Amino acid sequence: MKPLAGTTAVCLAVNLPGPLAAARLAALGARVVKVEPPEGDPLAAAAPDWYRELVAGQDVVALDLRHDAGRDRFAEILADAGLLITAMRLSALARLGIPEAVRRLRLAHVEIVGFAGDDAERPGHDLTYQALHGLLSPPSMPRVPVADLLGAERAVSAALLALLERERGGDGGHVRVVLDDAGRDAAAAVRHGLTAPGGVLAGGLAGYGVYATRDGFVAVAALERPFAQRLAAHVGLTREDLARRFTGETTAHWVRLGRDLDIPIAEVRGPAG
Repeated sequence: MKPLAGTTAVCLAVNLPGPLAAARLAALGARVVKVEPPEGDPLAAAAPDWYRELVAGQDVVALDLRHDAGRDRFAEILADAGLLITAMRLSALARLGIPEAVRRLRLAHVEIVGFAGDDAERPGHDLTYQALHGLLSPPSMPRVPVADLLGAERAVSAALLALLERERGGDGGHVRVVLDDAGRDAAAAVRHGLTAPGGVLAGGLAGYGVYATRDGFVAVAALERPFAQRLAAHVGLTREDLARRFTGETTAHWVRLGRDLDIPIAEVRGPAG
């Protein structure tokens, strides 16, 4: 029996991170009803395979909440739910009457928003939060939507807390997840110098980096002393020594050596399909 078996969650969110959080809850056993606008979730057009992964096993319902029929059907869906996930601005929630429905039905509510406080109505997406907190290297675009992904994981934790509060007899737990906060926390490693240029995790240590091999690249993560000592003894100590040695053999050779000597050496691969 999965921990959330018997729980119904309604996800009124598109793109990321709401649907990613809902998929995590489904993996924990929750029944998930994903309510989409008539035009569908934009993620389905941008990344159809990922979209299909996220909604696998869920009930996907298209509703136009601008009209009475859609709102009535949405109310019926909410009546059977224990948890609601939203990802829209506060004014939009108010227009749809969501806060009142949450209170009336004692729903656990995870509210994913971009900003808090005076900026609550400010629009934004993952790129916005990364830009504001020093996670970009212009003009390059980010390869990973870190604020959205971290926000999704926070939304899962928030959902569990809200459900626990509801289970304990509360009026329904309400937790707000702020993506701008997630972006700021994701940037802590840069802010504290770990991944800033030349930082310990950004080239400051010869034993922690990416090196070319005869036929590709390897990632070497010999951070702790035992790893670093074995790397120095069997491959090299300085960045120049390591670069020269790694280019002399294939990636497979170095991966085998890492396994044999218990050194974290991994092949650098492209994104898995």
